Amino acid sequence: MKKYFSYILIGLVVFSLLAACTPFSASSGSENLRSMTVNGTGRITLVPDIATINIGVRTEADNVTDALDGNTAQANAISDVLEALGVEEKDIQTSNFNVYPSDQYNPMTGEIEGQYFVVENTVNVTVRDLASLGEVLSAVVEAGANNIYGINFSVEDREEAVAEARRLAIEDAKAKAEVIASDAGVELGDLISISVYEGSTPITYLDAKGGAYAAAEVPIAAGTLTITMECSLTYGIK
Repeated sequence: MKKYFSYILIGLVVFSLLAACTPFSASSGSENLRSMTVNGTGRITLVPDIATINIGVRTEADNVTDALDGNTAQANAISDVLEALGVEEKDIQTSNFNVYPSDQYNPMTGEIEGQYFVVENTVNVTVRDLASLGEVLSAVVEAGANNIYGINFSVEDREEAVAEARRLAIEDAKAKAEVIASDAGVELGDLISISVYEGSTPITYLDAKGGAYAAAEVPIAAGTLTITMECSLTYGIK
């Protein structure tokens, strides 16, 4: 038994000596990869060809039935006006509808004196003829709309503009990479990764010279719309 343990002890000593003599490298089997990442931006400026408006009708009454009836009458009047101005049914979509009670306060004492009901109906309207936009706004207000929540300008077909902005972003990043590599005294290697994404929300610039105007009672400038794409390229360098 003692002889057996002696053999084990000798084996452990030999193994320790061999391990101490074996060279070790943390980077064994791998190479340090040098890389460089650059960003590029591409922008395309367009003249909008459609507008989206959020039109709201708010009515109040002592009972919910009267509030609903009043709101329905005003909403129908607005719908008729939009149809008469050439807005198609598919371009009118209800986006919000609320019915709720509200307390009525005495302005002198601040105490609750009663309760009334509120009905709010909001529709999302797309106007495809921007020349008629001012006329549309004037007409819906006269028909009973008492809330206009904003106008958003856009283009109906933006895919071509997005593709062009993306191409410009990639070209911008490639040009920057070549300049940086030259200044740093290195050469660009293979393209390791690429990431392309849309930048900030399209911005509408109200420029009187660049946009379409609605010649009507309400002056509206469509201005210009900028679509931005961002690109990130990573190159190996040598």
